Order: sequence, then C-alpha cells, then structure tokens
Amino acid sequence: MEPRNDTQISEFLLLGLSEDPQLQPLFFGLFLSMYLVTVLGNLLIILATIADSQLHTPMYFFLSNLSFVDICFTSTTIPKMLVNLQMQGKVITYAGCITQMCFFTLFVVLDNLLLAVMAYDRYVAICHPLHYIDIMKHMLCGLLVLASWVTSAINALVHSLMVLQLSFCARLEIPHFFCEPNQVVHCACSDTFVNDLLLYIAAVLLGGDLLAGILYSYSKIVSSILKISSARGKYKAFSTCASHLSVVSLFYCTLLGVYLSSAVTQNLRSTATASVMYTVVTPMLNPFIYSLRNKDIKSSALRRLFGGKL
Repeated sequence: MEPRNDTQISEFLLLGLSEDPQLQPLFFGLFLSMYLVTVLGNLLIILATIADSQLHTPMYFFLSNLSFVDICFTSTTIPKMLVNLQMQGKVITYAGCITQMCFFTLFVVLDNLLLAVMAYDRYVAICHPLHYIDIMKHMLCGLLVLASWVTSAINALVHSLMVLQLSFCARLEIPHFFCEPNQVVHCACSDTFVNDLLLYIAAVLLGGDLLAGILYSYSKIVSSILKISSARGKYKAFSTCASHLSVVSLFYCTLLGVYLSSAVTQNLRSTATASVMYTVVTPMLNPFIYSLRNKDIKSSALRRLFGGKL
C-alpha cells in the first residue's frame, strides 16, 4: 500500500499502558485519583498564594505559575486517557492527536523554563540578597513569565506545523497513553529528518541549556550558603530553595530517565509506563513538596485560606 496523508481520514490508536482488560478499571481509578489530587493540590497552592498578601513575592508568583502549568500539563493527557479507559477504546482523531501533542510540547517546555526562572530567582535571593528587591521587580518577573510562554508557544507551534507536513500510513498505533511527539513523528511514512533535527535542537536548547543554567545557579547558591558562618543562617538560606531543588531533581531525573532508557531499550510500552513519572506523578507531588517544606504556605497561607482551622 502506498503511503497516504492521514490528515483527512486517519485516526490514531493509543495502545495505553496495558491491553489486559482486567487492569483497565484499576488504571481508571488510579489515574482519576492522581489527576484529582494534582488539580486540587496545585489549585490550593494558587489560591493560598492569592489569599495571603505576605506571599505576593517573586518566588510565590513563579510558584503559582508553575502550579497553573502543572494543572494544564496533566489536563492535556489524562482526561483523554480516562475516557479511553472508561469507554474501552483506543481511538484519538488526527486533529485530536496533533492538538494534544502541541499542548503537551507547550507545557513540558514551559515547565522547564519556569523551573529555570525559579532557579534564577533563588540565585539572586541567596547570592545577591542586598540587591534582590532592585533586581526582581514586578516588571522583570512578568517579563520572565511572558517570555517563557512565548518561547514555549513558538516551539510547540513549529513542531506541530512540521508534523502537519508529514504523510502517515493507513493504520497508526502509538504504544503510549498520549500522543508523545517523538513517537508520532516516527509513525510517519515520509522523511522525518527535519522533524528529528528540530526535536534534537529543542532538546539541547530548551532542555540541556536550561538544566545547565539551573545546575550553575545551584552551584553558586551552595557556594554562598557554605560561606555563611552561623548554622542557623545556613539552614534558613537552604530552606528557601530546598523545595524548588526537590522539584527540579524529581522532574529532571524522571524526564531524563525516560528518554535515556528509551534510547537503550526497544520496549516502547515500558517507556510509556516510565513516562507516567514526569507527566503525572511529578505534577501531583509538587504541591506536597512545596507545602510540606515551606513554612510560609503551611503555617500562614493555608491557615488563612481555611479560616485558621489547620
């Protein structure tokens, strides 16, 4: 059969995490619970930040943006997965797949950018505390978030437009629970050299460079903390960035683990299972990490949000 463009007639099949019908109800209940916890937990962080005027600072401004992005990130993939599990189906339309891939690319890159911005914020706060207020003004904070959105949107749009140029064969099976960009590209019957090149460039510029920037910021932070003479001062300085460092470690370790493992294994289904870590588990754990390790949120904002009942 000759390759033909599926933009008019094709539908993709999302094979999910397992084809065992007995596991579908278990997966549905598990992922529904995780999705609700993710949405409610991150929404709680946003509301707590808004409710307490003491949290109207650059750090919590970035944190509330990260929580909003995490809600959108999981909402891009999990609802469709839940529908397929409930309906015992695997189908996603061509338009639906491209749209899901576009928003997934948007929010995963935006997550990376916001984590880098938050690392810069902590770097200024710890390494240049006397100039923090002058540097991290409201205008700069807004511009950093806006630049992150614009960069992510342009990247997602470029990748999506390039995928629209590809031709696909008649039956397309994606061994994943969502339209993961790399696997969608490799389903094409036409030449994918340009698409692969763009993916690698984006991975280096928007992944590797950002991670290098975060590591550099924290190397400077650790160096500055070690120079503090008092143990109490060291603890206070470290506590202001411990939550963010935990989230960065969790996100990047799971993300890199998935893509490094996919490079050495041919079991695509196991790669899909591992992807649950950074697409579902990490956004779900972020609110717990920040609320449990942050005294401002735990003791002040949440108490005020719930009328002092905590």
